[in-house]
Amino acid sequence: MYNNLKEKKGNLMKVLILAGGLGTRLSEETRLVPKPMVEIGGKPILWHIMKSYSYYGFNDFIVLTGYKSHVIKEYFVNYYQQYSDITVNMLYNTVEVHRTQTEPWTVTMLYTGQNTMTGSRIKKAQKYVGDEPFMLTYGDGLSDIDINKLIENHKNSKKYCTISSVQPRGRFGALDIDADGVINSFNEKPKGDGNWINGGFMVCEPEVFNYIEDNRDDVIFEREPLENLAKRGKLNAYKHDGFWRAMDTLKDKNDLTEMWLSGNAVWAKWLRKETI
Repeated sequence: MYNNLKEKKGNLMKVLILAGGLGTRLSEETRLVPKPMVEIGGKPILWHIMKSYSYYGFNDFIVLTGYKSHVIKEYFVNYYQQYSDITVNMLYNTVEVHRTQTEPWTVTMLYTGQNTMTGSRIKKAQKYVGDEPFMLTYGDGLSDIDINKLIENHKNSKKYCTISSVQPRGRFGALDIDADGVINSFNEKPKGDGNWINGGFMVCEPEVFNYIEDNRDDVIFEREPLENLAKRGKLNAYKHDGFWRAMDTLKDKNDLTEMWLSGNAVWAKWLRKETI
């Protein structure tokens, strides 16, 4: 498959987005909408993730839904009207569109079950992906990762799966205290414990599907499939030192919203119109 990946135009690869979880740690928001539909600056975080891929030319998405899947479906079905200026003539039952704002996206919304685990959700998308490499990420994480460099790293690795590894911020501030109790330095937002974690933004060969059992809903992708890939030397890490943030809590959501509103949304490369 590596030669096939090299010859294909990268933007033909499908992007799978896991969007079916309950989001219990963000229950203040997810009582009404699924976690990927929680808004940052008036747009769902799912939209931000898709814009990040679209910036690099990836516009074919498969959204793996579950909890409150209808909210995601309704959003994309009505996307055209949501972001257009329209006049509704209720007497003659007509709609006139004055200005449109659309995306060059193809979005397949695949209902994968209410309580299905991540690996089983991915397996259900196999028939839509076919025998081709694909991208995979979580519907709650943002990053300024360079997708082109990620793909190049994956091709060079000759592995079945490449995970973008990141170092999250520490949960608490760090103090450097000397023997006399004097604080020499204060860092409110230090790096974590130095360990690299799975930040999503993965590239997979179709062989990855062989590591997920059929006819099960309880396969956690981050357990048996990835563990077995690692044991067989088929798992690669792409280290990303830049921005990465998962929206796990209300504080995360508020922090990301503040970054967006203040013009400091470093993940939003499409706004800065950088040259790829």
